[in-house]
Amino acid sequence: MTDDISQVRGTGRALLERGAARWWWALLVAGLVWFVIGWLVLRADYTSLATVGVLVGIVFLIAAVSEGALAAVVTGGWKVWHLALAALFVLGAIWAFVRPVDTFFALASMLGLLLFIQGFFYITEAFVMRDASPYWWLGLTSGGLLVLLALWISTSDRVWTLATRSAFILLWVGFMAVFRGIRDIALAFELRRVGQQAEARLEEAEAPFVPAQERRTAAEAPHARQP
Repeated sequence: MTDDISQVRGTGRALLERGAARWWWALLVAGLVWFVIGWLVLRADYTSLATVGVLVGIVFLIAAVSEGALAAVVTGGWKVWHLALAALFVLGAIWAFVRPVDTFFALASMLGLLLFIQGFFYITEAFVMRDASPYWWLGLTSGGLLVLLALWISTSDRVWTLATRSAFILLWVGFMAVFRGIRDIALAFELRRVGQQAEARLEEAEAPFVPAQERRTAAEAPHARQP
């Protein structure tokens, strides 16, 4: 009976994984979009503080949509985490659109801390996914680069002018987009791999089902016939 229940649960889980894996291409497209955004931002040369604040709001809004999409394909604690991040990005985007200049000065005053927190999160997520995904090292590399950038910015903070701060805020937004692109593409291929494994399990489950009790009875029958 226990074996039968485990088999049914395994089939149900495989169906859920296969259903979620159908959207792996959406993460791949999102990753490519993030690369385009990063390229555009890193090439930008904005001098208006309000323009920089609005640009940050646009990136936050796109990040909220991305986190909401991730929440739709994961379960458990990860779902809650991505929904919470989506809500925070929405609030940040609203504030950036309403008070773009204040957004600029807030980011300028705590840019190093934000980079460090983001890098620490990427590193932690990479180690959590180490046994589940062969692409975990991408998150580790991205997180390490963000931490190094945060340390460099923190040690150079006193010698920066306002124009330099504006340039580095754009640098942060651009690199955040690039690193999110790397992360989303890695998640896309991981989701595709999980879907392929679920498909293989479902094909095995489609074989004629024999209850565990009948399997044991059939196995014991030859021994019972022996004198």
